[in-house]
Amino acid sequence: MGKRLWAGIAACVLALTFAPAPATASAGAGSKTGPNAVVVWNANAQTAIYEVARQGPYVAPRSFAMVQGAVYDAVNAIAGKPYQPYVSAPQARRTDSPDAAVAAAAHRILVSLFPDQAASIDTMYAESLAAIPDGRAKAGGIRVGVAAADAMIAFRVDDGAFGPATWTTASGPGQWRPTPPTYASDGAWVGLMRPFVIPRNDMFRTSGPPRLSGAAWARDYNEVKSLGAVNSTTRTADQTQAAIWWHDRRLTEWEIKRQLAQTQHLNTLQAARMMAMADVANADSLIACFNEKKYWNFWRPVTAVQEGATDGNPATVADPAWMPLLVTPPFPDFTSGHTCSTATIMLALRQFFGRDDIAFSAYSADSGTIRHFDSFSAALAEVVEARIWGGVHYRSADEQGVKIGTGVAKYVLSHEFGRR
Repeated sequence: MGKRLWAGIAACVLALTFAPAPATASAGAGSKTGPNAVVVWNANAQTAIYEVARQGPYVAPRSFAMVQGAVYDAVNAIAGKPYQPYVSAPQARRTDSPDAAVAAAAHRILVSLFPDQAASIDTMYAESLAAIPDGRAKAGGIRVGVAAADAMIAFRVDDGAFGPATWTTASGPGQWRPTPPTYASDGAWVGLMRPFVIPRNDMFRTSGPPRLSGAAWARDYNEVKSLGAVNSTTRTADQTQAAIWWHDRRLTEWEIKRQLAQTQHLNTLQAARMMAMADVANADSLIACFNEKKYWNFWRPVTAVQEGATDGNPATVADPAWMPLLVTPPFPDFTSGHTCSTATIMLALRQFFGRDDIAFSAYSADSGTIRHFDSFSAALAEVVEARIWGGVHYRSADEQGVKIGTGVAKYVLSHEFGRR
């Protein structure tokens, strides 16, 4: 585990068998009737990371992984380290306050990431601490949380975030260039950032997009051209709502995780572990996905359809006026970042609960609708279609994204967060 060297913490590699934690299991930290501090501070993190800083869905995973990884290490330490520590295992007593540890860890990470928001984050912190009785337990929890956060901050120093990398812009068939209406280019550094767990950014390289001259490409092209057009006559109203719902920049997955922590009655340690599993794996999933995007540098549907006459395939008819339902993100296709991410998160949740058939829902302000799912796999199946309905991805890119996300999640969860 090279990451522990980055944090300056000596540790041995343990051969651990991963075991899912049922929501009803007693995890020994933070069983109480009040608000779950992990849920509260995950919402606070969303406020800082997205509502104020407006980090995009390819940037925010690093921030969430740092917050939730530190929170997990702090709470796990207080519980006696029943699970494998992630970055650190601070000295702790069973009597230390888990709630104080959660608040201290999250607060310190968020202030380090967003110093300009220090005043508002300090206010959230003061409100959390005010609800905890003063004394040795509170002071101990704060100390543990700060130690876990400091180890995480040290771990991510010089990790390549926000580096100078740029996307390659080209004008040939199949090659990516900025897309209308924004013609933006962003996020190339994500694929080059040092991972949280996986040993190499290119570990899950795929065989690439279909050949432009082949039948598979024609099927992908004509499907997204028909279903993903802004004025599509083949896309249903529900499919339109689903495309917008999944494209919401607030990422409904954030609400889903908090909802599951509450509906499944997770205690502090369980909630901390669930969110760390999902968010740390998700950060690596986006790193692998963006490394893939940079490698293949494949054009987006809006470019492909408008310039279909250049691909040399007689089965693809160009439409120079074609536009997608959704605004195309500012980076290449192949693979789909959203299916990478959702595949990782849904597998992490399924692994944590030890089952697939848990119902959940979430509201999107963008679509103005709530979507309901009976299982984690049902949500994943829908996002594959939704990115086509939105006109921003091809089916092959979505399906390969699922493979990358699944592979990353399996690797991360077989190496981290298991029972000791």
